[in-house]
Amino acid sequence: MAAITAARRGLKVIVADPNPKAGKKLRITGKGRCNVTSDDPPAEFLENICTNARFFKSAFYAFPPSEVKAFFEKAGVPLKTERGERVFPVSDNANDVADALCREARNAGVTFIHERVREILTENGAVSGVQTNAGKYSCRAAAICTGGLSYPGTGSTGDGYRLAEKAGHTIVPLAASLVPWEAEECCGRMQGLSLRNVTLSLLEGDRLIFREQGEMLFTHYGVSGPLVLTASTYIRRPKGPYRFEIDLKPGLTPEKLDERLLRDFSENANRDFVNALDALLPKKLIPVAVERSGIPARTKVNTITRAQRLALRDLIKAFPIALTGPRSISEAIITAGGVDVKEVQPRTMESKLLPGLFFAGEVLDIDGRTGGYNLQIAWSTGYTAGRSVPLEE
Repeated sequence: MAAITAARRGLKVIVADPNPKAGKKLRITGKGRCNVTSDDPPAEFLENICTNARFFKSAFYAFPPSEVKAFFEKAGVPLKTERGERVFPVSDNANDVADALCREARNAGVTFIHERVREILTENGAVSGVQTNAGKYSCRAAAICTGGLSYPGTGSTGDGYRLAEKAGHTIVPLAASLVPWEAEECCGRMQGLSLRNVTLSLLEGDRLIFREQGEMLFTHYGVSGPLVLTASTYIRRPKGPYRFEIDLKPGLTPEKLDERLLRDFSENANRDFVNALDALLPKKLIPVAVERSGIPARTKVNTITRAQRLALRDLIKAFPIALTGPRSISEAIITAGGVDVKEVQPRTMESKLLPGLFFAGEVLDIDGRTGGYNLQIAWSTGYTAGRSVPLEE
């Protein structure tokens, strides 16, 4: 986006990408479908930017979701809006998005070189060129748009942070964001279980940090799925201890759930407790719920006391999962942290420290929730950088 915007202004632009095919990470985003942006109203959109939303505001309004959608539609990628205001290509194919960007760049006169940038060169306190593994290129401006550290196999190997740091910039400590979490052993016993329409709460001690309804998944190592990934963005610098609490029946008040339990127990009065929960809970969750309820599995339902029933009700409304830590940053959808935005001009994306050096996308210390927000950050900051490179005098 930075290259296209700059080239359309008549500038000579080179994109250096060590991958043999450009847009490698973009091609796998959104499980290969590419959630290009969100149709949220502007104020609501900015509320979903977790870090440095105020810094991002200028770039966002310069190239908002409406302009992004118009860009891709004009580039031959019809779009559709799905549940949660998520915008996808009609084809559900991320390659269409990446191919359109490459096509528009080439049409604008951008040259692609498959080389890795080693250093930003300077002269008289300003950018004068870049050194790649294959040679040196003279230039008046360079834009670092290298992404973060997540999915390093796509080329996100942290080069941008090293280049920025060498140019004098501060790097805010990096952390995994939009990432699955490892949790206590019981999760492995529920591996493969997907919960829908549950409410997930994230707590640090007794402090509620996040609460939302949606879907989540148990894995061999812990928990994942949309709710977990979104919740992970609220754990900025892990201290803990953190835990999730799952309301398995958010549509029922505690009183209504107790009435439901009374009915179920009445219908299963002579059965063992462990065999009386099939209509209430998913099969894989039942053994763990029985253990945590404190009610022996072979207890006859007609002998369960009121206190035991209420304890079970409370467990169903706040099923606890102790978290032990995030998965590796290489598994994260995005990298939190990055180039300190205090050292970057918000209206131009140009470095305050080195004239001619620009930044865009995930390399900056800006990130958002899942739902198209992080790609919009990329489009808006890329566009802003591309339009801000000065024309030759």
